[in-house]
Amino acid sequence: MSKTILVTGATDGIGLLTAKTLAEAGHTVLLHGRSADKLEAAAKDVGGAPETYRADLSHLDEVEALAREIRARHDRIDVLINNAGVFKTDETRTSGGLDLRFVVNTLAPYLITRHLLPILPKDGRVVNLSSAAQAPVDVDAMRGKRALEHMEAYAQSKLAITIWTQELARANPDGPAFIAVNPGSLLASKMVKEGFGVAGNDLSIGAEILRRAALSEDFATASGRYYDNDAGQFAPPHQDAADLAKVAEIVEAMEDIISANSKDHGHD
Repeated sequence: MSKTILVTGATDGIGLLTAKTLAEAGHTVLLHGRSADKLEAAAKDVGGAPETYRADLSHLDEVEALAREIRARHDRIDVLINNAGVFKTDETRTSGGLDLRFVVNTLAPYLITRHLLPILPKDGRVVNLSSAAQAPVDVDAMRGKRALEHMEAYAQSKLAITIWTQELARANPDGPAFIAVNPGSLLASKMVKEGFGVAGNDLSIGAEILRRAALSEDFATASGRYYDNDAGQFAPPHQDAADLAKVAEIVEAMEDIISANSKDHGHD
């Protein structure tokens, strides 16, 4: 059965290949990207004239506008794949003084998920891009009060998205399913080339696990879990994800930041 699937960060790398894989299997794929030109090229590459949505996820008001635009055009999204992410960036601060890596990798996907929840069916799925790189979250850094190196910010933002994946699974026990996935370390993405200076492994490793997480039966009951594609199995994330006090502090900080930095912070 054909599904409607939104892929963020779908203009290159794993996002683009995942979108192509899903479209070729007959699904309706909605493409998000930051650049109009790259979105146009991605749409041609995916084929079948997919809908495209442009938004810069480092601006939370654009994230909300994106969600509103999608909801104006769709009354159901079966799967949301929060793939967009940033590792190295020249500008590590947003105009509002927040850490751009946390905004794009943790807060934007949380906000878009929350806004789209009303149109995600109970048997729908939210697939969040995690990483093998997970480090204890410095809440002050997330609030923009302390500067972090690229790798520190990236690893912390990826633990944070893994943590809120668990939290939304707890808060929505009847579904949709919320699943965090490390698609595979050092895949041949632009991010890996820029960050580590290596060509990387076959991107299809990542695209295939995202396709499975989005659609296959073996992920249907995996809400709140973390899948480590390096190990080829579900695994416990960083131990901080099991520390309820730390989890509460992180989620509360996320809510605070979003309330202070976005125009519309209602839960719909």
